[in-house]
Amino acid sequence: MNNIKSNKRELSPEQREELLRALKARFEKNMNRHKGLEWAKVQAKLEANAEKLWSLNQMERTGGEPDVVGHDKKAGEYIFFDCSAESPKGRTSVCYDREGLESRKEHKPANNAMDMAAGMGVELLTEEEYQELQKLGDFDTKTSSWVKTPADIRKLGGALYCDRRYGRVFVGHNGAQSYYSGRAFRGSLRV
Repeated sequence: MNNIKSNKRELSPEQREELLRALKARFEKNMNRHKGLEWAKVQAKLEANAEKLWSLNQMERTGGEPDVVGHDKKAGEYIFFDCSAESPKGRTSVCYDREGLESRKEHKPANNAMDMAAGMGVELLTEEEYQELQKLGDFDTKTSSWVKTPADIRKLGGALYCDRRYGRVFVGHNGAQSYYSGRAFRGSLRV
């Protein structure tokens, strides 16, 4: 009977405290990402959403360094993106999605970005969200990140990624089955 609770997406009180401490420190260090927002209100929202805290912990433990990047007043949600300088290290060497993974005949990676994101309870950044992230700093100057690919491109076998080089943000494409040690994905989460 005790195993039932272990399937829930919840953190222990210690894990919750540790995560909230890390998120608060990052929030206070990077005020330019969330001008006009107050940590106390963000924390109250987080404490009321145990499953979202679990997802943020997944972002944190895989190297994403999640931070608040906006507030959707209409929906009453705070928006978190992975804000690590480079694409999160705990998510590298993954192809785009399950179809891409299954299409590989050999040298298959261990996972794919879409399934990993779903398992973490987050969404891949869209191309537009990635552009918004880049307005907050210089991200992916040595790595790249898969982004949510429009259905018409995916239908043709492709997938999109973004990075920053030469002071500009670029959108590139590969086959969805491709994977590289310097490419992962960035997640977004609404709380």
